[in-house]
Amino acid sequence: MNPEEEFKASRAVALKEQGDDQDLVALSRRWMIQSARHGYTYNFRWMGRPIIQFPQDIIALQEVIWNVKPQIIVETGVAHGGSTVFFASMLELLGEREAKVIAVDLEIRAHNRKAIESHPLARRIRLIEGSSISDPVIDQVRAEIAGKGPVLVVLDSDHTREHVLSELRRYCPMVTSGSYIVVMDTSVEYAPKELFPNRSWGPGNSPLSAVHDFLGENHEFAIDPEFDNKLLISVAPEGFLRRTAG
Repeated sequence: MNPEEEFKASRAVALKEQGDDQDLVALSRRWMIQSARHGYTYNFRWMGRPIIQFPQDIIALQEVIWNVKPQIIVETGVAHGGSTVFFASMLELLGEREAKVIAVDLEIRAHNRKAIESHPLARRIRLIEGSSISDPVIDQVRAEIAGKGPVLVVLDSDHTREHVLSELRRYCPMVTSGSYIVVMDTSVEYAPKELFPNRSWGPGNSPLSAVHDFLGENHEFAIDPEFDNKLLISVAPEGFLRRTAG
């Protein structure tokens, strides 16, 4: 075994042990709940735009993108555009001339659109406004990815079980073998309901509820446990779904 393989093997064992440490898992979840009370994820920016993610998840998505080397990243949920710009910056680093981000949101506010469309990486971004599960939006996304690949999908819009399950069903055919659908905010399932005042989603009606339903009906995808074991602090526990067939 060469040194790199030895390192990977030792890390695999350590990560499994870390993920099995239920005290550490529980402590991480308590930390996330407490930090959410202070809006912790709103503290970070990527290349000038608020990204609203844990730094751990940004690093994990970087690993996915580097390994998959997608030509297209489809993102639902734009907000301030930080994640959109992050994805575009990763595609820029990969150097694929035609690679781009297809970013979908029900409403892209004018000041956010202006900031995204004037960003130095705007040439790699295509914004689509409308419901992520509507036929017109799905048709536009399909047209953008036609004949291209690999394709990676990241879901981060409406967090209700029904909406996320609809997104999973509609976007999963676009994902190429070996790539991922990453479902953000599955951590909602483990947080107290009072953290989400005036929200239609919460424990029992969350992205994780949708993930479990989806995996029960679609056997071409599976949770990649490596991310759960190594991240611990993540908005996406059980949310890194790798396409293993199809």
